[in-house]
Order: sequence, then structure tokens, then C-alpha cells
Amino acid sequence: MIKLLFTFLTVFGFAFATAQNKTDYWQQHVDYTMDVNMDVDTFQYTGTQKLVYTNNSPDELNRVYFHLYFNAFQPGSEMDIRLQTIPDPDSRMITEEKVSRISTLTDSEIGYLHATSLTQDGKQLNYSEEGTILVVNLATPIEPGKQTTFNMEFKGQVPLQIRRSGRNSEENIALSMSQWYPKLAEFDFEGWHADPYIAREFHGVWGDYDVKLTLDKNYTVGGTGYLQNADEIGHGYESPGTKIKKQKGKTLTWHFKAPMVHDFMWAADPEYIHDVQQVPNGPTLHFLYKDDPKLLENWKKLQPKTVEAMEFFSKNIGEYPYDQYSVIQGGDGGMEYAMSTLITGDRKFGSLVGVMAHELAHSWFQHILATNEAKHEWMDEGFTSFISKLCMGEIMGLDKENPFEGTYKGYRNLALSGKEQPQSTYADRYALNFAYGISAYSKGSIFLSQLGYIIGQDKLMETIRKYYTDFKFKHPVPNDFKRVAEKISNIELDWYLTDWTQTTNTIDYNIKNVADKEKSTQITLERIGLMPMPLDILVVYEDNTKETFYAPLRMMRGEKDNPYSGIERTVLEDWPWAYPTYTFAIEKPMSSIKAIVIDPSQLMADIDLENNVWQAE
Repeated sequence: MIKLLFTFLTVFGFAFATAQNKTDYWQQHVDYTMDVNMDVDTFQYTGTQKLVYTNNSPDELNRVYFHLYFNAFQPGSEMDIRLQTIPDPDSRMITEEKVSRISTLTDSEIGYLHATSLTQDGKQLNYSEEGTILVVNLATPIEPGKQTTFNMEFKGQVPLQIRRSGRNSEENIALSMSQWYPKLAEFDFEGWHADPYIAREFHGVWGDYDVKLTLDKNYTVGGTGYLQNADEIGHGYESPGTKIKKQKGKTLTWHFKAPMVHDFMWAADPEYIHDVQQVPNGPTLHFLYKDDPKLLENWKKLQPKTVEAMEFFSKNIGEYPYDQYSVIQGGDGGMEYAMSTLITGDRKFGSLVGVMAHELAHSWFQHILATNEAKHEWMDEGFTSFISKLCMGEIMGLDKENPFEGTYKGYRNLALSGKEQPQSTYADRYALNFAYGISAYSKGSIFLSQLGYIIGQDKLMETIRKYYTDFKFKHPVPNDFKRVAEKISNIELDWYLTDWTQTTNTIDYNIKNVADKEKSTQITLERIGLMPMPLDILVVYEDNTKETFYAPLRMMRGEKDNPYSGIERTVLEDWPWAYPTYTFAIEKPMSSIKAIVIDPSQLMADIDLENNVWQAE
């Protein structure tokens, strides 16, 4: 087998624009003011919430919904039953005996979140709990363009840590507080998204948060937002040389503000070490991790790598818009939140850097470009996987010929398993966690790397930067990204978005026949899979010279630039997708040809690579 030629171009720089694809775009806005008291002995908390909601939609709203995520962590909940009935449950959520960990929770270990009082503009409201959703009938409809104010009192109990949130994790982090407060559901051009919390990720309303957290003074807190009273709190947040104005009593009140985010996470532990790194001309980075000798070396080494990763993403996607970011030991793996992440900390150094890079990349692909993760999870997980692999290659010095080789292998395993469902499947409706994971992460990543094959790597990176510029602090949908790519590349891509994300059609091309024809060689290619693609064909001659031929797909109505600098390229006639075969001629005898390869980059997700190569006997 000849060594395949691989070229992956990365183009750095910035693109600036103000245009939007949706001229009638609107989104809701919500401002939270919360005051919360946490009892670290019982893990129960009470809180008040003032929520100012602006209805920017053209619709009158008669009802609203709140998420009460902690109610999922109770025996018999939808999350529990789904965990018990899916054929391949998440290993983090089951016991060694394959029993749901949620099903075994006692009354003191379960999670709950309940509204105890709720008013709208001073009027008492009728509401009901339906699992993890609070259904609220309004006293007064919210007219288009109007605001209303909700005041809520609530109480909660932090569950034993099972998935993302919780107390006393495996690494003994006291409080991983994500999805912990009554959170208003999103209403957008598709309507309400009051989805129950069963397993997957989230969709939230953009807004400003003002949060006060009162808890044991020995605990160090980190998470979303900017600490407003650092010189009262201390714990490594205070200005250098500042004398701390200690609050009296056994508790401290931490006051955070977070502008223009769609979630708020915090974590706390009495044994956190708090380190700070400054990104040159960028944000302040906070690191909170257990005071454990076996963690210290890796967590210290992680910090400059995080600076490098922040600089990489800001350069290749767009500038990080906030003034801080926190990397916090907590949770059960790695999970992204606004201005912060929770990651498990007892890892080998490469793994620690890898999970940091992935979760940090989510700051762009989800927490600035806020897609609906329940419907388009591949747009955040896949795009994040793509860019974080490039980042790891640079900051860790990984010299891989194809950084996405494992990604394509995972996708082929799914495509050939008979278990694949379209990427348009609602995230909780996948029959298998295996199918969800590969579809969201691997196939989602390939959407971008394969798009680079179609339009050119330079155009791909330009598209990513333009997408960020146009849609940051919004809720983009797949068509938004496609339209940006079309404008940048001048290639029509509706076929690509449709086939790759809305079907399970596969790509499979074959070199069907190579034959002498007088003084030329006739090559016949065959499309076996239903999904069409443009083709790069590499011809290697007996004298080891190389030449490429490019067969554009007719429905693209355009062509990419030559991706192989220094190698002569011939642009062939368009291939209309409905034709199963395609023949072209090389004006050289067959005896002069050593090998022919379809897609030498292997960035096209062909499910059978064996029939992509022809070699002279």
C-alpha cells in the first residue's frame, strides 16, 4: 500500500463583519438576582430569586416554565427510569452490580428543588411541578416587547454526586453546583423548550446574573461571574497587599455578577487551592483544585497550557469576550459552564490538558454561540471536538499526520453498526448512548473537517471566524452556519447539511475500472453510497511524480481551490450526483501509472477505504 498524501491547512487570522443571516432575528432576555443560603452540613439550601423577563418575541405569552433540574436525582424520576431501561447506561451512573445509582438514593441523598412562593409583578401565581419542570400560569399575559418581574422563594437539597451536579464526588469535592437553581426555560422562534432533564445537555435564555451565596467561611468558591467583594472574602481573590475586611460569624457571603450569560455554575470545597494566571492581553484564569500532593504537579503544569489554549481559541475562533475563566476540580468528568468548567482532577497530565482544552473550547461553541443542545448537540460537541484537537496538536506538540484519524474510525464503527440515527434526532431519543456519543462528538467533528475537504481548509477557518463574529451571544441553528460557509466559499451546501445531519446516508466511492484506451488511460469511478461528494483523485506515476484530478459535484455550483500546492491539478467536468458512475481519461498510458487514490487526505468520511485505492499489478 502506498503512503497516502495528507495535507491539512490551518489558516489563522480574523474576519470582521456585522451582517446577520436572519434580519428578523429576536431572542428573549432575563436578569436574575438571587440570594442563597447553603447549609454545608445538611446540603440543603434556601434562596430568593428576582427574575426580570423581557419578551422580545412577536407572541403574547400566557404561561412560562422553569427547569428544576435537581428533581431528576430521585428514585423513579425520568432520568432514573431511562437509566434503568437504556441498553447501554452511562457507567458513571450505575453501580458495579449494574443498578441505577439514582434508584438507591435515600431521602437525605436525593436531590430536590421546589418553589415555595412565586409572584408576577406582586400577584400570586398558580404553578405545578411536573418532574423537573415547573409549569406556571401567568396572572397577566406578557405582551410582545414588554417586561414582567417574577419573585420566587425556593428550597433545595444537593444530591449525592451522580451526574455533573452534586455533593461529595468521587474525588471528594464537597459541592459541584450546576443546574442548581430554578431556571427559566427558553422560548424562541420554535416555541417553548421546556424539556425534562433526563440525560443530555441544555438550552438557556441570555441574561445578566447577580448572585449572593452564603455558606461556611472555610469553603472556597469559584465558578461563573466576577466576584464583587473579593477584599472581604479573601481566599486568594483579593488584590495583592490588601488587608481583608473579615466578615463576622461562621459564614461568608460571596457576591458574583455575570453579564450576558445563559447559565450560572459554582463549586465549593474547604480544601481548594486557588491559583491565578493572567493571559497576556486577555482574561484572568482561576484554578481551584484539591490540596492533594498527587494532584499538585499536574495542576501547576496545567496552568500555562490553559493560557496557550485560551490564546489559540481566541485567535482561531474569535476573541474571548469575558474578563475571567475558571478551571475547577469537580463533577464527574468534564462539563462546560459559563465562564468556567468542572473537570475531574486526578488524571494523567495529557488527559488533564485534553479535558481542559475541550471544555474551554465550549466557551465558544455553546457559551458564546449558544445552540440548542437538545436538538443540535453536534454543533457544540462536534465543533468543540474539532477545534480542541487542533489546539492539542499545537500546545502539546502532537505531530499527527491526520489529527482526526480516531474521529473517523469512531464514525465508521457507528455507520457500519446498523445502530446509527440521524443527527437531527432529539438528544434524549437516541436508542443507545453509544450512538448519541459518536453522532454528537465524532460525526459532529467530521461535519467541519469534511467541510474543509469540500470548500478548502482556509475557507473553513474563515467560515468559523465569520460565524463567531455574526452569531456570538445569539442562538444559531445549523442553517446559520451553512449560510456563512456558502457566502465565504461561493459554493452551495444545502445538500451537505441535509445528507450529513438529517439522514444516515453514507459515503462510499469505488475505483471501478482502470483501462488502456489507445495512448490514454480511462478511469471509471462508482458511487456506491447514497451521499454524494466532490472527489479529489491522486495519480502517482511510475517515476514517482504526482498529479491530481478534481471532479466537482454539480449541485455545489462551484469549486474549491487546489488544496495540494506544488502538485498540478486538472479540474474535470461536474459529476451529477444521480449518475452512479463517472469516467474520465488521463492522457498517459496505463503502464505509466503506479497508483490511483480517491481522497488522499482521508478527510472525506468514506466508509470503505479499501476500494479507494488502485495499484498497478
